[in-house]
Amino acid sequence: MTKPGIQTRKSENFSKWYQEVVLESEMLSHYNVSGCYILRPRAHFVWEQIQEFFGAGIKAMGVRNCYFPMFVSSQVLEREKDHIEGFAPEVAWVTKAGSKDLNEHLAIRPTSETVMYPYFGDWIRSHRDLPLRLNQWCSVVRWEFKNPQPFLRTREFLWQEGHCAYFSKEQAMAEARAVLTLYRRVYEELLAVPVIEGEKSEKEKFAGGVTTTTVEGFIPETGRGIQGGTSHYLGQNFSRMFNVVVEDPAPSAGAERPKLFVHQTSWGLSTRTIGVMVMLHSDDKGLVLPPRVAETQVVIIPCGLQAKTTDAERSRVNDACLAAEARLRKAGIRVETDLRDIYTPGFKFNHWELRGVPLRLEIGPKDISRDQVTLVRRDTFARESVAMGSMEETVSLAMVKMQGEMLAKARKAMDERVKVVLRWEDFVPALNSKCLALIPWCEREECEEQIKTRSTRDVMADEPEDEREPSMGAKSLCLPYAQPQDPPIVHGETKCAQCGQNALRYALFGRSY
Repeated sequence: MTKPGIQTRKSENFSKWYQEVVLESEMLSHYNVSGCYILRPRAHFVWEQIQEFFGAGIKAMGVRNCYFPMFVSSQVLEREKDHIEGFAPEVAWVTKAGSKDLNEHLAIRPTSETVMYPYFGDWIRSHRDLPLRLNQWCSVVRWEFKNPQPFLRTREFLWQEGHCAYFSKEQAMAEARAVLTLYRRVYEELLAVPVIEGEKSEKEKFAGGVTTTTVEGFIPETGRGIQGGTSHYLGQNFSRMFNVVVEDPAPSAGAERPKLFVHQTSWGLSTRTIGVMVMLHSDDKGLVLPPRVAETQVVIIPCGLQAKTTDAERSRVNDACLAAEARLRKAGIRVETDLRDIYTPGFKFNHWELRGVPLRLEIGPKDISRDQVTLVRRDTFARESVAMGSMEETVSLAMVKMQGEMLAKARKAMDERVKVVLRWEDFVPALNSKCLALIPWCEREECEEQIKTRSTRDVMADEPEDEREPSMGAKSLCLPYAQPQDPPIVHGETKCAQCGQNALRYALFGRSY
């Protein structure tokens, strides 16, 4: 019989460990369609917290929710060829209804620019109709890939996608950055995951867009970056394609009012967020959840009960547990009491540690006699005695402290592994030591391809290929908004670390998911 719990160490086989954690902790289950997974309540609750937090943020900006159908006609999808070219291998098509072939094949949305923007042209008639700010919570389908990863790379996933139209570039760019700030806050304030804000390179930006801004995370155990969420300034590319125009509100005297194409943005955040959180915080005992997104924040477990314990003593301890639960629930804390009498306290400890419950309260006869409970943190296993009279306040403060310390620990690990690298000969060694590299860069696509090729070749010269974890070249993750100043880029003097041409900015490179 297989032993319950996590069988693989995080440090020994990260990919297998991750699969075990998300399955054994009941975050998700396999489905009978390859690349698709069932989000179980524990994971969906995290997504609900993200929806609530982010939804409040965008509503404060004036964004309204809507919903568009999932089907896209081939005629509409192909109108923006530069855009759809990036998604073409991933598009899933509906070709039949029952046994009958459809006259026109229908795509299932991989993203919704081409779904929504024809209707923007109908709804926007005047500059007075601007800005138009819409968001939808939905699922999308992207089919073509070989190695699915729960939450990170799945054929169907949940996300939100915002689509807005503005009169000016400045308004649109300001919104794209404001949304990016909200994405950073989702990661840092809810999930305790530090991220780096920046812009994507020309090669990595969104197909059909002008500028892609991004938040990038980092997984220390693998030394890889991971894209957390993107917010795009689309310019007038899509408004030209779909004829989304307004009349100039201030034409020259006596002149006809010229038609002006609107400026647009799109931005999206998906359930990938959950996978990043799991990979970063969890350990060899299972899932570790930040308190703010944990479906159950506290579990209460009766302890100190033995075979010789009388029914009256057992009832007294159980009643004390239920009374503590009622008090915490009244204080707004999500709490559960485990009174299953067929399991030992040790079994219950393991059960709830595997599922990532942030805090455990232990109550036994001695605790009752001392008018206290014992509090144990999931992330550090630190124990402390808590006076029963101040239990609600102490538990609340413990959750705030745990949330902050989880972020601080993750930020310290990231800061230690993001290295400024000025010479190419130091670049691959930095990657091989599981770091990301900030390099002075010329921002040329040709140079970016050379970095990927050279770093792959150099790695392959140093280590054998592993089919389960193949070597990969470095890619640009972003051009960080917070640029290093030691040393600063001196225009016309600082040279690109790879090609030797003039560097424009520091760029963050690394292996990535």
